[in-house]
Amino acid sequence: MHSFLFSALASFVLASGAAGPSDEMFEELRTAKSSVIAESLAEDISSALQESGSATADILLERALVAEAIEDLDMAREFLDRAIAVEPEFSEAWFQRALIFLNEGKFDQALYDLNEALTFEPRHFNAWLTLGALFEQLGESKQALKAYQEVLKIHPHHSTAQSQVRRLGPQVDGRSI
Repeated sequence: MHSFLFSALASFVLASGAAGPSDEMFEELRTAKSSVIAESLAEDISSALQESGSATADILLERALVAEAIEDLDMAREFLDRAIAVEPEFSEAWFQRALIFLNEGKFDQALYDLNEALTFEPRHFNAWLTLGALFEQLGESKQALKAYQEVLKIHPHHSTAQSQVRRLGPQVDGRSI
């Protein structure tokens, strides 16, 4: 009987272990009173985004990040492909692979992966920021502005998104700068 209860409890604990950032973390970021507090919260969220709920996928992501750091992009992409195969809804794996595709100039593949990342975590502010930069590279200022505005809905203190909105807003709205 004890082993059954232990097994049931262990299954419950393992199944209920939430991966990734909580809604509360995003709410705290959205309502942060200062950019210093917001930046600390953003770092916590970015770290939490690296947790998929699958130990295997998490290890594969870690290995991909190491491979990226030593500029072995082929190996990094292979680890990310595997992480996505293990955990198809792992937003951070999609995002990291999009960064590799961007670095390689494969914009269509990057756009696809950013879309997947945002499908699985619509509050992934770094994915929105990267999407904005990609749209700018593609000459799509209106879409870029929308992406940067999405960043600010999630992370109002994000200085890069703020400056991009200030810069692109007048261009998109048809006013001179």
